[in-house]
Amino acid sequence: MRKGCIDAGIALAILIPIAACGQSASESRSTEPIAVRAGIGHEPWGRLLKKFVDERGLVDYAAWKASAGDRKALREYLDQFAPAPQRAAEGPERIASLINAYNAFTVDWILSNYPTASIQSLKDSFTGARHSIGGRKVSLDDIEHRTLRPLAGYRVHAVLSCASRSCPPLAREAYDARRLESQLDARMGVWLAREDLNRFLPAEKKAQISEVFRWNLEDFQKAGGLRSVLRRHAPERFRSFLSGEDYTIEYLTYDWGLNDRGEEGRHYGRLRLLWDEIRDRLR
Repeated sequence: MRKGCIDAGIALAILIPIAACGQSASESRSTEPIAVRAGIGHEPWGRLLKKFVDERGLVDYAAWKASAGDRKALREYLDQFAPAPQRAAEGPERIASLINAYNAFTVDWILSNYPTASIQSLKDSFTGARHSIGGRKVSLDDIEHRTLRPLAGYRVHAVLSCASRSCPPLAREAYDARRLESQLDARMGVWLAREDLNRFLPAEKKAQISEVFRWNLEDFQKAGGLRSVLRRHAPERFRSFLSGEDYTIEYLTYDWGLNDRGEEGRHYGRLRLLWDEIRDRLR
C-alpha cells in the first residue's frame, strides 16, 4: 500500500542526500509466504471496528487509546496470530485472517504511537518486521506483497487500510471466510463510489482514480486490465461511460494524513510527507 521512492529531483533540489531507491534490509528477507493457524476467531476485531470506526472509515484513535479494556481486547485478538500453526488455515480462511491481521496490526501500531499526523511519520511502518504471525516476525509489506497479493489478487487493495485518508475506507466489520467473495466485491464498490477517492467525469471524458491503482497496476492488468476492473466495480451510473475506451485516466494525489476522526492528519501535506520520508531513510 505504501508510496514508492521519493522523487530524486525534489530531494536534490533541497540538497538533502537520501539513500538510493531499492529494498531496505528488512525488505530483503525471505519471500516465503506467511502461514496462519486455522480457527482464529475474528468476532473481537469486528466488535472493536463497530465501536471505533465510522461510516467513512475514520477511526476514533483517541477514544480507543484511552480505553484500557479495548486496547487489551485488541492485543488479545492479535495474540491469536502469533503461534506457529499446527493446522494452517487455507483458501478463504487464510486470506480473511491475513486481511484482518494487516488492518488490526496497523491500528495497533498507530495506537502505540498516537497522536501522530501520519503513519509515514513513524519509522519503518510498512517494512519493520514487528508483528508476530505464524511463529515468526513479519512486516505489513510481508503480509500484503508476499502473501495476500498472490493469494487474493487485485481486490485485496480495496480492503487493506494503511491508516491514511486516501486509503480505501476501513470496513466496520471483520472479514470472514464464508462471506469473503461478497465482501471483496462490496468493498471494491464502496471504494470506487467514494468521490473524494475516485471520480468519474463523463463530460470531461476522464476518470480520476486513486494512486493505489498505479502503484499496483500489474495486479489489475492480470484481471483483464485497469479499465475492465473499473467497468466491473464502479457505480452503475458510470458503467456505460466506462464501457468505452474514449476516456483518459488520471491519478489523484495521495493524502497520507492519518484517517483520524479527530484533528490528527487533517493538514498533513506534501512537504511534510517529503520530510518524513527523508527522515525515515536517514534514521
